[in-house]
Amino acid sequence: MINDYYITTTLPYVNSDPHIGFALEIIQADAIARYQRLQGKEVTFNTGTDEHGLKIFRKAEERGISAQEFCDEYAAKFDDLKEALNLSYTQFIRTTDEHHIAAAQEFWKRCDANGDIYKKQYKVKYCVGCELEKTESALEDGKCPMHPNLEIEIIEEENYFFKYSRYEEALLKLYKEQPDFVLPRHRLTEIANFTEKGLEDFSISRLKEKMPWGVPVPGDEEHVMYVWFDALINYISTLGWPEDEANFEKLWPGWQIAGKDNLRQQSSMWQSMLLSAGLKPSAQILIHGFMTAEGKKMSKSLGNVVDPFEAVKIYGIDALRFYLLKDIPTAEDGDFNKERFKINYDSDLANNLGNLVSRVIAMTVKYFDGKVPEMCAPKLTLEHLERKWGEIDDGMTNFDIKKAVEGVWSMLDSGNRYVEEEKPWQLAKEGNEAKLKEVMYVLLEGLRQASWMIEPYMPEAAAKIRTQLGANEDESEGLALREWGRLKPGTQVEKGEPLFPRSEE
Repeated sequence: MINDYYITTTLPYVNSDPHIGFALEIIQADAIARYQRLQGKEVTFNTGTDEHGLKIFRKAEERGISAQEFCDEYAAKFDDLKEALNLSYTQFIRTTDEHHIAAAQEFWKRCDANGDIYKKQYKVKYCVGCELEKTESALEDGKCPMHPNLEIEIIEEENYFFKYSRYEEALLKLYKEQPDFVLPRHRLTEIANFTEKGLEDFSISRLKEKMPWGVPVPGDEEHVMYVWFDALINYISTLGWPEDEANFEKLWPGWQIAGKDNLRQQSSMWQSMLLSAGLKPSAQILIHGFMTAEGKKMSKSLGNVVDPFEAVKIYGIDALRFYLLKDIPTAEDGDFNKERFKINYDSDLANNLGNLVSRVIAMTVKYFDGKVPEMCAPKLTLEHLERKWGEIDDGMTNFDIKKAVEGVWSMLDSGNRYVEEEKPWQLAKEGNEAKLKEVMYVLLEGLRQASWMIEPYMPEAAAKIRTQLGANEDESEGLALREWGRLKPGTQVEKGEPLFPRSEE
């Protein structure tokens, strides 16, 4: 088994504050990273900030500060998400880092040496909001549908171009040979259809006199790199490429998670760039959908942009993580709805998980003086747990985190039903000690395993459950944590504060 796993988010553009859409992406990536650690793998998890380009240059000018000062301010806000959302990333790269700039220039040189970079005069329609060229067919009423408040600009100048068209066949071959290269699979079909229509070379530089905020082009002080060309290279520069060959070879290729508006850049443009530089394509591209707020597209003008720092204050970090992972379709569009958030919290967290933990611990204290009773392993219980772990594995492997979380919650549902069906209080009243021990051990060990099942999604709650159970285990033990009977008889359990106090609203 490969013991190393590398996953990266896209780098959010630092022209505005973090929003719930990026919070969804980085929480999804964090859940995957934590799940892989439970498989016994050493995980490298990268995120960071994209800090070059015309949009940022203009924003800084509006503020009357330098572009670097502007980037420093916003990069800190994105790094603050680590504590705010309980994230486990190991790398935070900024595209203004000196090493990244040097790596981007080396990457350029390799593509140039391969004959894939040339200069030409061109004229194009350009959306500053997307930092992308736009064809007439991509516009609606002459505006970019993603940024209808911005005027489409005309760029006419001499730029460097990348020979994207040269890699049409190689990309189609990649998509055919790896049918799960992009998940969900209909996104692979989408990018394959795009490629089959023919690829056009794209601009990878800007004149420095017009747009000075970018990575200098090697050997040409009049040009800076186009922001997309520079930013994509972060996925390997964060690994120490090109100097640290050992670390790069150990971790690349990696997994990349991105929004559906990044499909072309991540699964096509970046892959052709890697091939040009003589490097392996990514391992897999995981594409999620967009988020709306209360059924409407989020926008500053509507005042409905959801701030993840504020959303956490409603019911806590784990509750927000749970809501985004279970209620929002993993790979499709979803809606942030405060009423749904409350329903999820009350029903799934307070009433289901929280109540089950509270009842089981309380009964253990009442019937066995707080000590785990003798161990047993009913065949049906073991089969049930194996199925649930299988559902989680299937969901996480196929980028359906929602399915994986739902698998855990169906197990918790069965745990609550088991309490009602077996009636431990009745067994105690009847003096049926053998059956009572069996039932309570099944419930306690089931909770221990459930804590590891929810570890990728709600790590704080998972740790609290294990503390109450006296189960001092470490995720480095990996797959062994699934073994039945690791909760030793005689272990002292302790009541704790409610995991999810009932909401007062």
